[in-house]
Amino acid sequence: MQKILAKQNKKETYQKEKAEVSKADASFYNRLALHEQAIKDLFFEIYGKAEDIQFQYNRLIETITNAYLQRSDFLKEKDATKTEHWFLSNAITGMSLYVDRFCGDLQNLPNKLNYLKELGVNFLHLMPLMESPANESDGGYAVSNFRKIDSKFGTNKDFENVIAAMQKDNMYLMLDIVLNHTSHHHEWAAKAKAGDKYYQDFYYIYDDRTIPNQMDATMPEVFPESSPSSFTYNAEMQKWVMTVFHNYQWDLNFSNANVFNAMLDTIFYYANLGVDILRIDAPAFIWKQMGTTCQNLPQAHTLLQLIKQCVQVATPGMALLGEAIVSPKEIMKYFGTDNYYAKECDVAYGATNMALQWDTLATSDTKIYLASQHDVLQKPYGTTWISYTRCHDDIGLGYEDEKIHHAGYNPYEHRKFIKDYYSGAHTYSTATGALFSVNPKTQDARLSGSLASLCGLESAINSNDKKTIETAINKIVLMQAHTMFIGGIPMLFYGDEVGYTNDYSYLKDAGKSYDNRWMHRPLIDWSKNDKYKITNTVEQKIFTATQQMITLRNKLDVFADKNNIEYLTPHNVHILGFVRSTENKKIFCLLNYSNQQQSLTWYAFKEKKINGSALLNHCNNAKHKLGNDNEYFILNPYEYAVLEVV
Repeated sequence: MQKILAKQNKKETYQKEKAEVSKADASFYNRLALHEQAIKDLFFEIYGKAEDIQFQYNRLIETITNAYLQRSDFLKEKDATKTEHWFLSNAITGMSLYVDRFCGDLQNLPNKLNYLKELGVNFLHLMPLMESPANESDGGYAVSNFRKIDSKFGTNKDFENVIAAMQKDNMYLMLDIVLNHTSHHHEWAAKAKAGDKYYQDFYYIYDDRTIPNQMDATMPEVFPESSPSSFTYNAEMQKWVMTVFHNYQWDLNFSNANVFNAMLDTIFYYANLGVDILRIDAPAFIWKQMGTTCQNLPQAHTLLQLIKQCVQVATPGMALLGEAIVSPKEIMKYFGTDNYYAKECDVAYGATNMALQWDTLATSDTKIYLASQHDVLQKPYGTTWISYTRCHDDIGLGYEDEKIHHAGYNPYEHRKFIKDYYSGAHTYSTATGALFSVNPKTQDARLSGSLASLCGLESAINSNDKKTIETAINKIVLMQAHTMFIGGIPMLFYGDEVGYTNDYSYLKDAGKSYDNRWMHRPLIDWSKNDKYKITNTVEQKIFTATQQMITLRNKLDVFADKNNIEYLTPHNVHILGFVRSTENKKIFCLLNYSNQQQSLTWYAFKEKKINGSALLNHCNNAKHKLGNDNEYFILNPYEYAVLEVV
């Protein structure tokens, strides 16, 4: 009887709150009315067989309503001023950074905003800040408290001050939420270890190896070197726990509606802090099912679509990013399909193009890159990419065998070449990187290394060769130009703007030494960064070139992501060319991925039906008259050009 009364009280509370909000804010009520049927359909699709489904659904609506009631007037006003697809703008440039490695702590971060503003950055992705255990943090992705800033960064109040400073400077903020798992030190996991059945049901926990063995048979290992198997024995419970990533990260069981409601409430907590884009870490893994890989399952998409519908009602100014590093055909599903086309994640990582950039740099050949673009260009209008050259993570070589075959290469041998090229196994390569997560069974591997080191700057500096230093700088600038102009939100990785090479100090840290990705997560030395003010230093050359790209992108609205990109016919396979267009403007972007001077026939431009007789190169203000088809536009080694039809 008490349970029945509790459910009835919940329902009455929800109805009262809904009525109160509808009186206070018609816009919320209208959004709720618009989206409530979709919310109900999606929720019942996942949880409809639960005995307490109506109670859980009422609780869901209560969570949405409370999130709106708790949203500040400032954020409600900000929601109202944002256009529907504000994140498509050409005037947003981001940087991803670790606060402690960038500037020490959150108290010091506001002091660095002027540096970022001078560069042109107005959007920050702050790598995980919430509490996670030392030496078992997975870079902050093993969260033990979703609502407490880790003491190594500062306090919750320090973070609120950072957000206030960023809002004052009209800067955007992106934070991570880890839906897939928690640290085994999280309160829920601690209660599960203590025998609380309610919280044991928050995870995948089994009495013996029967089910884990069956699931392991079809689940690929994410980190085969450090974490073979997807299950870990817990001695406190004397049970087996699903731990797909690391043995200290317990996978959450989203088939339990209590888990969904608890994590949705956490999503709204971040939204009401003032987050503009919420980066959902590893969404491909959030639904598990026997007999499958437990990755990219349809129910994972249903959950993301449900989250999007809820966010649109309570916190409509916050966009969602799905961090799914999968093939182009698979990643398109994260933007939404069928009735929810373009209604799932607003943003995704352009991981395929990132990896293909590195392929193109190693081979000086654009064929594989171009063969892969048909799938990439299927992105729905109104969604966008995070475009990036480097990030905190490794570089995967997951582009499809079919595309490598199309370019005339053997996939196995080609990937071996790329791995050897960037890990230093080829004597003629100037790259200094390392293989990450080598699978001893298949020899599959990914790549670690900073932008500068992979482009040859580390080896060039070590040899003190001015010519190779300049070549490395040109490669760095070329790669960043590709990222800046290809479409999406360009996201720099901290340190790349001044050419940080690999940081090997991680080898002396027991909590990091097993993970060579820390080599490209540098500890910033601000005396080095300050060299950007000194003419002809490496730092000044890279910083200035990056700053000029950002300024140019901000200036030209053709670089807003309106699905307005078309690739040029590869008359020269060493030159990647594409055109960005609006009704009144057409701009050609050319990138020479060769260490030799290259030429491109003027016919390549004329093929795109241009209305004009000349091209203005925004990189140097040179004007070029369109020549005959047997004449050429010339690009120097690793040079790029941004040419507007005039």
